[in-house]
Amino acid sequence: MRHPLLLHSVSYAGLWGQAYLPIDAFLAKAESLGYDGVMLMAKRPHVSPLDYGPAERAHLRAQLAKHNLDHNVLAGYCDLTTGLDRRDIPHKEIQLAYLKELCHLAHEIGIKTVRIFTGYESAHASYPEQWNLVIDTLKEAARHAAEYDVVLGLQNHHDIGVGYEALHDILHTVDSPNLKALYDAWAPALQGVDIETAASKLASHTVHTTIADYQLRPRYKYRPDLINYEPQTPAVVAVPMGEGFIDYSLFLRALKTHGFKGSIAYEMCSPLKGGGSIENLDHCARHFLQWAQTLPK
Repeated sequence: MRHPLLLHSVSYAGLWGQAYLPIDAFLAKAESLGYDGVMLMAKRPHVSPLDYGPAERAHLRAQLAKHNLDHNVLAGYCDLTTGLDRRDIPHKEIQLAYLKELCHLAHEIGIKTVRIFTGYESAHASYPEQWNLVIDTLKEAARHAAEYDVVLGLQNHHDIGVGYEALHDILHTVDSPNLKALYDAWAPALQGVDIETAASKLASHTVHTTIADYQLRPRYKYRPDLINYEPQTPAVVAVPMGEGFIDYSLFLRALKTHGFKGSIAYEMCSPLKGGGSIENLDHCARHFLQWAQTLPK
């Protein structure tokens, strides 16, 4: 089967040195390039719930239809373990209010999947306490998602549950049809994990995956006391698809073999080889569609 191909609006959001397009111009861009749908960044300067009242939501829904963008994801930005150093502030409720409003927004603009994260590990609580906080928050968020007939897609990005075994545990512990995986290859690839094994384990839970390719740039710190250089953690640079170190053919083949039937998005969400001009962004976005034609059917 052919998987719908999406373009993530973060790529044209003016971040990481990239050029900026307002959301209507981005939707027109995605159609002109040949994408089936979009991932919409649910924060400023794109689709923040604060800026999208009834009229703006109706306009956005109409624009998605106008540009024949039928396979879409709303990309949320949450951190479920934030604020553990300030427990007098109801951070869990604040996060849930944002997630509930994302579900409401998605429902009103005709989107069925809302991308979410877990949380970054905090020095202000034990790991088990943070794990339980994430689980409890996700259970409540999934109930809100059910109210709006949307699915929350948990991307393996933040620290809690970023390992594929732990993400699998989260999904089974929450045990809701409204919480699925948005499992990506870049995290396990950077972790040195066998991405075929990881993809095989998460495939049946995964409704969408986001793709970008990377090269590593070695880094060194000069030590004058040794008159030498000390190796540092390598930097990561985004490159056109097929020029990086992630074996996406292997990853996607494992996903498909074990039950993945969802959509695939391309993103440029980091410093990009060649710079952030519109011309380079467009070049990489077109190249992704060409590269996707080489993937196993």
